[in-house]
Amino acid sequence: MEVKAKASYIRISPRKVRLVVDVIRGLSVARARQQLRVMNKAAARPVLKLLESAIANAEHNFHLSSEQLFVKSVAADSGPTLRRWTPKAFGRSAPIRKRTTHISLSLIEQAVTNESAKKERIEKKKTKKVNKTVKK
Repeated sequence: MEVKAKASYIRISPRKVRLVVDVIRGLSVARARQQLRVMNKAAARPVLKLLESAIANAEHNFHLSSEQLFVKSVAADSGPTLRRWTPKAFGRSAPIRKRTTHISLSLIEQAVTNESAKKERIEKKKTKKVNKTVKK
């Protein structure tokens, strides 16, 4: 079951939001929540709010458990740009672009596997067996 949530017209640049959403893509919901709470980025707050909304959608609309939810996909697309002007020297002005972002998030339900077993498999792949040669 796929659960979706969307936040539109967020007044942060899409480039800055993409730094945050790239971190949580593919993580479990609990791990993504933890990452967003400790992240020192302004974009983490609206992304966390959107994640909480998607979790609430899953629990109330589809009766899914939050322990089995994973972030399937998350995208930060550009919305409309507010154009403002700033004064410059000699009576001129220069444009300022205040960018907005549309964030879309989808969660998927998967069976929970033991995370320590996953870590062990990753560590086994990383370590290489080296045969020792003894010189006589």
